[in-house]
Amino acid sequence: MIDARAAFPPRWIFISLTIGAYAALVAAAPSFASTALLAAPLVLAALLWWTLAQPHRWVGAFIAAAILLPPLPIPLGDSGPHPSLLFAALGLLAGALYLRQWRITAGPLERALVCLFLILMASAGVAALYSGAVLATESLARVLLFGIGIYLFFFTAYVRSDRAPPLVQPLFWAAMASAAIACVDFYYQLPAPAGYSPQFVWLETGMYRRAQGIFYEASTLGNFCAFFLVMIAVAFTRARRHSFVSRPVLLAGGVLFSAALLFSYSRSSVVNLLVALAALVWIDRGRIHWRRAVPLLAISVAAGAAASYYFLPQLAETAWIRLSGSVRYLSEYGEAIFSGRFESWRVLLQFLTAHPWHAVFGIGYKTLPYSDYIGQSVIGDNMYLSMLIETGVVGLAALLWLHFTILRTARRAARHTSPTPSFLGTWMFCFWSGQIVQMFSADLLTYWRVLPVYFLVLAWAVRESSPAPAQ
Repeated sequence: MIDARAAFPPRWIFISLTIGAYAALVAAAPSFASTALLAAPLVLAALLWWTLAQPHRWVGAFIAAAILLPPLPIPLGDSGPHPSLLFAALGLLAGALYLRQWRITAGPLERALVCLFLILMASAGVAALYSGAVLATESLARVLLFGIGIYLFFFTAYVRSDRAPPLVQPLFWAAMASAAIACVDFYYQLPAPAGYSPQFVWLETGMYRRAQGIFYEASTLGNFCAFFLVMIAVAFTRARRHSFVSRPVLLAGGVLFSAALLFSYSRSSVVNLLVALAALVWIDRGRIHWRRAVPLLAISVAAGAAASYYFLPQLAETAWIRLSGSVRYLSEYGEAIFSGRFESWRVLLQFLTAHPWHAVFGIGYKTLPYSDYIGQSVIGDNMYLSMLIETGVVGLAALLWLHFTILRTARRAARHTSPTPSFLGTWMFCFWSGQIVQMFSADLLTYWRVLPVYFLVLAWAVRESSPAPAQ
């Protein structure tokens, strides 16, 4: 006679018993809070499994969380920890799990990104020397937040997967949702997210918080909207089948992004957009169908402005007066128009003149707004001047090198014969041209939640315009 019993119970029996016991424990919890606490590990385990099941899935989850979710209401940092950081951590794990699929090409752009990151990392040590360990830790944290975008670029461009095409349409839909949230938030003046920059507009009817959506400040929203308005402009210069998104959706997006940009009151983002459009006219001068592109873009932007004026006439009028007045009275009221930036720049230049040796290695990345080492805390609102004082000439040179390599790489992709890299490259070339100008009045490297979106499109352009490496 043969004994049919196994020496040990099958593994699935233990798994089933464990799941059943855990489910019973959750069901028997005395309160909803206890049930949620007990169920949390299961939810996190399922989320972990789903995210890591495919190499690039964490990228989409991170981008969606970064542009659609507010920070957590926890007093940590300027605005509180953000849920997207969970997916950034999973991205590091994905990089290790799919290590065999990395195919990195060390070109000028890649070296420029790594060089700038390492210089910012090294500046944390300088921050410890001049401003103490606490500020040095905060400086390092901000460098790591900036590094998320760089890591996402390398992962997207150089971890090969047949299931990771450029998902421009889902990205555009998510961005539209974010802009819609910003418009609703501004219209109803909803409570701000966990942390926000106190930026307001004063009218006869009261004080209104500028549109910022789920971001920390209004300028981030304006920069984000300018990015997708540039995409819409590029799409209108292409054939319908090459624009990734249908014409009606592009027009609807133009309305939302134009309205959100208007109510962000970010003049530098408007300048960014104008420079980008000028770059588009130059780089696509031989292919633009003016009779088709100009009316579509004009209709989209005009519809956004009209909708803004219909729902919020006084605020829309104030936004227009602010923008037009900045141009008309620039020579007479430049100090006021630039919101006190001239005074900040004078303080920084006076410090640099009195202590020129700090121009070599700087005083530590992002210490100016939080340290009084130069005599007072200063918000530079000028990426180039801030980099010079915080990271020295080496940091400034690395930033300029990065600008050059991004423009060169994007232009090479824009001239590609295939429509996909041509579209992505043109988009990035035009927008980054605007970024270079906007950095004269904004510290854009600190916009860590939207920089990965820009680096994602750049990575798509690099990947689509490069020949597939040998496996």
